[in-house]
Amino acid sequence: MNFVDIFLIAVALSMDAFAVSICKGLSVQKLKPKHALTVGIYFGGFQALMPLLGFLLGFKFEKYINNIDHWIAFLLLAVIGGNMIKEALGGEDEEADDSFAFKTMLTLAVATSIDALAIGISFAFLGVNIVEAAALIGVTTFILSAIGIVIGNIFGAKYKSKAELAGGIVLVLIGAKILLEHLGILNLQF
Repeated sequence: MNFVDIFLIAVALSMDAFAVSICKGLSVQKLKPKHALTVGIYFGGFQALMPLLGFLLGFKFEKYINNIDHWIAFLLLAVIGGNMIKEALGGEDEEADDSFAFKTMLTLAVATSIDALAIGISFAFLGVNIVEAAALIGVTTFILSAIGIVIGNIFGAKYKSKAELAGGIVLVLIGAKILLEHLGILNLQF
């Protein structure tokens, strides 16, 4: 995996946090810089932590599933991306919650970063430099979450489902790229 692949994964993983940040922005009457900083730290921090944990799990079991690692990476990315697409097309709106309390933000951060845990597992199979990948994912999520709360506060929920749909499509396409490259059908390098 190259930098572009990891960056696209980072953006795609950030879409859940971005969508939730938009909802948080909807709920805030008077947006302050501390709101953007809070969502950025929680969401970016957990999006950086979860791939590290997933990588450790994947690395521990790598020798047992080395022959099928590309299929696992493909399936994880396809399932995560497919779920994001389904949620985006499902039309269910999340209720705006104006709380920035520890318990609320911790719950949201964990919920939006579970996908990153699975990505970390696939990174172990693909030999990705996990420290660089986790940092890129965390920083990307931090920035997009901070932007999301501002967008939510200004524009409302108009772009939430579109962001989630785009993120899901990107994950599915990257999963297909990994599989096709491993099978020797595709050879794309950026």
